[in-house]
Amino acid sequence: MSQSIPLRPRLFQALKNYSVQDFTADLGAGATVGIVALSLAMALGIASNSTPAAGIYTAIVAGFLISALGGSKVQIGGPTAAFIPVVVSVGAVYGPANLILCTILAGLMLIAMGAARLGTMIKFIPFPVTAGFTAGIAIVIFSTQVKDFLGLTMTGNPGEFIDRLELLWQSLPTISWKSFALAALSLALIKLWPARLGRRVPASIVVVIAGTLAVALFGLGVETIGSRYGVTAIPQSLPLPHWPDFKFDELGNLIRPAFTIALLCAIESLLCAVVADGMIGDRHDSNTELMAEGVANVGSALFGGLPATGAIARTATNIRSGARTPVAGIVHAFTLLGVILVAAPLARFIPLATLSAVLVNVALNMGEWHNFRRLRRWPRSDTLVFLATFALTVLFDITIAVEVGMVMAAFLFIRRIAETTHIKGVEEATYDEGPIGEADTKAARSLPKGVIMFNLFGAFLFGTADKLETALQRGQQEPDVLILRMRQVLAIDATGLQALEDFARRLRSRGKHLLLCGPHSQPLLAMHQHGFIEWLGEENVCADVDACRERADELMAKK
Repeated sequence: MSQSIPLRPRLFQALKNYSVQDFTADLGAGATVGIVALSLAMALGIASNSTPAAGIYTAIVAGFLISALGGSKVQIGGPTAAFIPVVVSVGAVYGPANLILCTILAGLMLIAMGAARLGTMIKFIPFPVTAGFTAGIAIVIFSTQVKDFLGLTMTGNPGEFIDRLELLWQSLPTISWKSFALAALSLALIKLWPARLGRRVPASIVVVIAGTLAVALFGLGVETIGSRYGVTAIPQSLPLPHWPDFKFDELGNLIRPAFTIALLCAIESLLCAVVADGMIGDRHDSNTELMAEGVANVGSALFGGLPATGAIARTATNIRSGARTPVAGIVHAFTLLGVILVAAPLARFIPLATLSAVLVNVALNMGEWHNFRRLRRWPRSDTLVFLATFALTVLFDITIAVEVGMVMAAFLFIRRIAETTHIKGVEEATYDEGPIGEADTKAARSLPKGVIMFNLFGAFLFGTADKLETALQRGQQEPDVLILRMRQVLAIDATGLQALEDFARRLRSRGKHLLLCGPHSQPLLAMHQHGFIEWLGEENVCADVDACRERADELMAKK
């Protein structure tokens, strides 16, 4: 494998010393999680305004590819609730064919991200952004399930939140009390199901089986998969892969939602991999995982599936069931394939009210509602980012929410970094402020008239030049030589370099001189590469205060 492409599937490593005991453990775990994934895959397919078959195809194809090519030993991939808002929006605006194309674009973006080794960069996305859109997604998912939970008779399921609420309100008189009772009982059973039993027999499977049996045996008269999608709603085979029909003039409109899908997939899959690592004491390969997620999304789309990523709940079930290697994930995919080959006709009896209860439970669990109680203890800026991302996700579009949230978080981060920069005159310095030293301090405080020295602390960004001007005005004097002691400036960027150069040019235009004292390694290298040192003059960059004083004496003697 070329070192330029960081694709190192954990499956290949696991198979080197694979044993019969490993296969037995993976077989049991894969079969268990495959059964668990069945109800979720169908429910997510329906919630995405698609079909239950699309959800199952996604779980089979993407689940297989993520396990076969991924960088995690035990991660299970498939459709997840996080994609519902963007999938519903893209499907409603651009149509099913363009949704498939959007998923393919997202997959190609993920492959590029992994190839560029950006896997470790995902952890720098601010928590208020991820928490905000996660809570918003939970609200959106809940709102999409009200129709089936109450058994309402209504035309369509609008993508816009406000339009959906308005239609739901208008449709309330059509409530089906049988559907509502079945959904409420299903949700209650899920919530009350003992945790010790849930490790082996998940509640979602129990309620789906119970609801299906109730419909098949007693004819409850509630809407089912068969009554809405037809008796062949879940075909007894996988479709052949096909390329979607699309218009090239709409390709540009799909870039933004595709990027949102790619970003959500990257965040959720790597978060899931980290959780899995903690449960089994392992360490995943994030770049390999991103590339596998990309291939999986392309594959899922070609088979008519939905966007896919690592699923935390299914991965946890896989681990608790004894999975040891990626083989368990492959078994999970083949288990789902076996179900549709053998038991697809029975799926027509599955009540939509029960599936809605499964997704309502997912929404309630994923919201992390405790964050709202913690907002008053957060910094005000983080609270603002969280609430803005949450509101935009619910009211408008998750693509807009992620973009605005990231921009807000970036600006607030820059402001915070700029606020950490301090400029103090020599008379304000104390001996305990870093490695300034008593001798250096005494030498600095005995500088000749017309020479001023400032100590800089923190990162040197665009706001620092203004702070320098302010510090000079505060001193109410115009120095002939200004010394900037930069020993405690650990970082400088292009904006800071340009600001420093502009400041130095203003000094030079007034016949003044700038000296740099003891710049740290990163700022010094950056200033060399920028060409600032050459412009300023090597003789004006000194190692310590004594050297600066000697250079200042030379400059003052020329006046």
